[in-house]
Order: sequence, then structure tokens, then C-alpha cells
Amino acid sequence: MKYAILPCNGLDKPVGPLAREVALWLAARDGGELICPVLLGNSPDRYARVLGALPLLVIDGCATQCATKLANGLELKIGRKIQIAEEVKRTGAALGKSLTLGPDELGLASTIAAALAKETAPLASATADYATPQDYIEAAHDKFLFKVPAAGYFFNENDVWVQPSASANRARIGISDFAQQQMTDITFFGPPTIGAEVEQFGEAGYVESAKATLELVCPVSGRVVAVNTMVSETPELINQDPYGQGWLVELELRDFSADRELLIDGPAYAEVVKKKAAEYS
Repeated sequence: MKYAILPCNGLDKPVGPLAREVALWLAARDGGELICPVLLGNSPDRYARVLGALPLLVIDGCATQCATKLANGLELKIGRKIQIAEEVKRTGAALGKSLTLGPDELGLASTIAAALAKETAPLASATADYATPQDYIEAAHDKFLFKVPAAGYFFNENDVWVQPSASANRARIGISDFAQQQMTDITFFGPPTIGAEVEQFGEAGYVESAKATLELVCPVSGRVVAVNTMVSETPELINQDPYGQGWLVELELRDFSADRELLIDGPAYAEVVKKKAAEYS
């Protein structure tokens, strides 16, 4: 997965150079965009385009969390963050006191970066698991027409859908055709953190347009296992194909049968859309 990468700038502890090396490894492997913390602090507009196009990965060296504090101070949305000191402990390796990275430290950086890349990469799902709907219900009001999949999708009244996988305990979520038309041209997708646990009706990211910001009120409970990187780079896919290529987040489900009781199917949601459209007109 491609990220805008903000690494720790600390040089007084070995974890600082290690954080830098992990950032360089990830940028070279995945084509991510490196962000200099000094330039970001002095001229944040310099990175406006990059931060608007890519989710932000923050790499802190230690518990001081300088990079995270910088991002929070600028009110940046953090898509994923790690702390190198914790990652070193997780590998079981012993980090020396030298500020110069030798072969062992470079190998350790490669190990941490490879594990992070594997963890944050979108988990591939067979296309057949998430078939694009073929039959739609058309909810019409005045000159407006809103499409709702006739089967295979469930909705909450916050205009967020869930499509359970055909062969695994997973599901994708996104926003409805009604929601994307209400927002008009969508310009940004703020994804949740990979690995985050999300409760039913909790937040699973957000989308923005010049007109509004819509929080993704999650229809189901589960763990975030992937986000749609195509949408991160091309947000207009949400407008063009909200039930297909415009999906947003994939979750490993916790208890879909229980969550399903608080959701409605396509035909019922179509009736909700008609009422909402009438109220907004």
C-alpha cells in the first residue's frame, strides 16, 4: 500500500536512524512519498498535495512520539502509525547504542519494514467474493434517480452499505449512490487504521467533498484488514461506481448474524432513500 511517510527525526537515540531507514525502505519498495518533518513543520503547504492524495503513515522512534505530535499539531489524519522501539522488542532483537547503523541494524530495519509492508498491504480478495451487482432497484424522486442493489448488500440508515464476502468471514463497506449524489464530487477518502477494531455504528473513516464531510458509520463490527488504495488515489471512483470499484474498507467480521439484525436490505433501503430525497428537496 502506498503511503505518505512521516518518520521520526531524532538522532540522539539509535531508534531515530532506524526509523529513517524503515521509512526509506518502505518508500523504495511501495513508491510511497517521504515527508521531511522539518519542512512539514515550517511549510506544511508544501505537502498539501501528497497528504491530500495518500493516507499518512507515521513512524515514531520512541515513546516521545515526536512525529505523531507533529502530525497531531497540524491536525493531520493519521492512517497508520508505528513505534520503532516497540517493533524492535517484537522482533526479539537487541539494539546497540551506536547511532550509526551497521549490517545488523540495517537487517533489522529491513525486517521491520517488510513486516509492516505485509501488514499494511491490502489483502487480496477474489473478485468472485465481491461480485458487482447486476440488478438494481431505482428509487426516484423528481428528476433524481438513486440506484440500490436488489440483493447481496445491507444498509444502515447512515447511507453506508456492507457486502458480505461469498466465501470468507469478511465484508466490504462503502457509501450508497444516494450518499455520493448528495455529496457531489468527492475529493478525499480518510481511511481507518489497518488492524483497528471497529464496533457496529462506530467510525470506519470518512469521505470529503467541497460540499460536505461524511463519517463512515460502520454497519458491522470487525477488524480492518484492507482499504481501497485505488479510492485513496482516485476518490472520484466513489461517485462513478459506489457499489463496485468505489468500495472503501474491508473488515474481518466479528458476528455478522448479530449485526444483521440492525441492518436493512436493498428493497427496504430504497424506501428510506425515497423518504430522504423527499425531505431534502
